[in-house]
Amino acid sequence: MLGTLAVGQFLMTLDTSVMNVSIATVAEDVGTTVSGIQTAITLYALVMAMFMITGGKIGTLIGRRRAFTVGCVIYGCGSLTTSLAPGLGVLILGWSLLEGLGAALIMPAIVALVAANFPQAQRPRAYGLVASAGAIAVAVGPLIGGLVTTYFSWRWVFAGEVVIVIAIVFLARRVEDALPDRRPELDLGGTVLSAAGLGLVVYAVLRSSSWGWVAPKAGTPALLGVSATIWLILAGGLVLQVFLAWERRRVAHGLEPLVDPAMLRNRQLRGGLTIFFFQFLLQAGLFFIVPLFLSVSLGLTALQTGARLLPLSITLLIAAVGIPKAWPDASPRRVVQWGLAALFGGLVALLAALELGAGPEVTTVPMLLAGLGIGSLASQLGSVTVSAVPDEQTGEVGGLQNTATNLGVSVGTALAGSVLIAALTTSFLQGISQNPSVPPQVTSQAEVELVSGAPFLSDAALEQALAATGLPPGTASAIVQENAAARLQALRAADAVLALIAGVSLFFTRLIPNEQPSRS
Repeated sequence: MLGTLAVGQFLMTLDTSVMNVSIATVAEDVGTTVSGIQTAITLYALVMAMFMITGGKIGTLIGRRRAFTVGCVIYGCGSLTTSLAPGLGVLILGWSLLEGLGAALIMPAIVALVAANFPQAQRPRAYGLVASAGAIAVAVGPLIGGLVTTYFSWRWVFAGEVVIVIAIVFLARRVEDALPDRRPELDLGGTVLSAAGLGLVVYAVLRSSSWGWVAPKAGTPALLGVSATIWLILAGGLVLQVFLAWERRRVAHGLEPLVDPAMLRNRQLRGGLTIFFFQFLLQAGLFFIVPLFLSVSLGLTALQTGARLLPLSITLLIAAVGIPKAWPDASPRRVVQWGLAALFGGLVALLAALELGAGPEVTTVPMLLAGLGIGSLASQLGSVTVSAVPDEQTGEVGGLQNTATNLGVSVGTALAGSVLIAALTTSFLQGISQNPSVPPQVTSQAEVELVSGAPFLSDAALEQALAATGLPPGTASAIVQENAAARLQALRAADAVLALIAGVSLFFTRLIPNEQPSRS
């Protein structure tokens, strides 16, 4: 039974990690551009974030197992549509919309079904295994994507998902869940407000790399000299405040709320959700930096890149399953602190190892430490959030938990990307301006053309681009060397910001309880 839920969690995370290493191939196959596929990826994250809270509530109203099964059917239809997509429009319909909506039903239901099928003493291990399945999908996704795309077709990944979904639906009959004993009622007003508020925030964060966080980039939307990113985040925050006021009004009138605002005043729940946010922010940022270093800086293939991420999967699984088994009464706060410390150590180790001439082997220790940290967090956080409320509210908690993780992934990827591009641009322009082999007129032209940010290019791609400009070989060689140095500085800058955030996150662990829920 737990294996069925773990496979479901694995499937929910696999798509994006597979697609990230197959973007160029998919774009060519469906007749679009890389930007078109990135739009589909953005919309997939957006749909999940918008409807995750509603998906959790639907599970409470119709039964978690039924919501899980319905979500799997929708997700399977989306996977089938994606595998047959002739163009971008059908790809967005199948992957971004149908799979996103299916995931919004499945993921909160998984959280609630673990709570329904395991006593409190066994929940840390169960949640650790389920959470590790999702994190392992992030690690092995590039390996699977690179292997299937290279030797077969990316379409077979989605076709294979259909087969797995059919098996999950069949096995889900063994999962225990009690049907609701009251008439279903869905807060449609709250659904619209929560989806709109979360959608505005997540969309703004996802667009921040293109628009800029505060200062608008050239040719991007702005108001009063401030980037549209900030305005959309503020607008989303305002809509979410209206949503909470709406929910309080429904509770006061004895009506069914989408989310009881009183839950958000629960210190333990707030602590669990906050650390979930930080975990997935750091995890997403790390999985943004390391593949770029391996594939762009070092020129490794997608298959080789995925293989270099496998050490993380090993220590992650050991920690997620082993800690609850070896130390069932361990303090959740202490385990979470050690987990964040291990993540911090992995980021610092990577920062120290990133230097000119470094090979792919320098990622091994950081990946081992990061896996240990993520696995430690996975072993505790699910149990912490669910045990903070009565069992009948686990569906809502699942929605909130997955909303926090989606926000973390969005912010982590966008923040790492924006810091990387800003640092790359600054370092590259400074480098060529001080290099005597680069004429001043070339530097001036670069400053104009790169005003919106320098592209993160490999040496081979840059050499090919420069060859078409007719620059002297000496000048082109100097530019390539400066780009290599700037590229490394950009990776170090993004990594340093993530390490700083990991250090800050430790201050929020005081919200995590000291005792296991089964002993409290």
